[in-house]
Amino acid sequence: MVNAAAAKKSITPPLGRMVRLRAKDGVELAIERFGDNAASVIFAHGFGQTRRAWTPTAHAVAANGWQSITVDARGHGDSGWREDGDYELDQFVDDLVMIAGQYEHPVLIGASMGGLLGLVAQAEFHPFRALVLVDITPRWESAGIERIIGFMRAHPSGFASIDDASEAVANYLPHRTEKKSPERLRQLLVRGEDGRLRWHWDPRLLEKIASDNERHQTALLDAARRIDVPALLISGEKSDIVSDATIAEFL
Repeated sequence: MVNAAAAKKSITPPLGRMVRLRAKDGVELAIERFGDNAASVIFAHGFGQTRRAWTPTAHAVAANGWQSITVDARGHGDSGWREDGDYELDQFVDDLVMIAGQYEHPVLIGASMGGLLGLVAQAEFHPFRALVLVDITPRWESAGIERIIGFMRAHPSGFASIDDASEAVANYLPHRTEKKSPERLRQLLVRGEDGRLRWHWDPRLLEKIASDNERHQTALLDAARRIDVPALLISGEKSDIVSDATIAEFL
C-alpha cells in the first residue's frame, strides 16, 4: 500500500529557482530550475514560446527524481534581446551548449525550434546523453511552419486585453476545447509603452530566424546523421509540421 502522505509529497510541484547566465555576446539568459537531483533534463521551447510552456512537465519530471531546467531562449520571455536585432541560429546553439555545460550530461527535451537546436548542438558538441524531439524533424512540412509564422505576424499592434489574446489563440487552435487560463496567458505577454499587450518575444526574430528557416534544412539533416545518443521523437496525431514522409527521412 502506498503511504498517502508520501504520495502527496511526491506530486507536490517543487518551487522553481531562477538562474541567469550571460552568453559570450553579453545577452543574459533566464533559466528556471526545479529539483536538486544530479540527473538533469533541460527543456527547450519552440519559436515564439517561453520556458513556461514546459513548466507543468518540468514539475512532473522533477517530482519523479530529476532536476528539471527550463530555459528562455534569447529574444524570448525573460531572456535578453540583442540590441542590434541580429539573431543567428548559431547563437541559439551556443547558448544551449553553454547551459548544458552547467550540468553533468543532461537529457534534452526540445519542442520545435528547441529540438532542432538540440540536434545541431549534439552533432557539433555532444553535450547531451539523450534527445527527445517534440513535434519536429530535420525537414518539416512547410504548410505547418507557415501557419505558425502567420499567427505570429497576425497581431503586430498587440491586444487591448487578455480576452482578445485568448480569442486569437482559440481561433488559431480550434481543436483545443479548453482555453488557456488568463494567468497562463498573462505570463506570455508583455505590456508596451502604448498600454497594449504583445507576445513576450522580440519581433525582429521573425525576419532574422523564421523567414530563413528553409535554408537550414540541409545542415539539420546532416546533423541528424551524426547523432550518437538515443533519440526519441514524439508527435501529435494532428501535427501539420511532422508527417510520415519527414519521419521516414529522419529515420
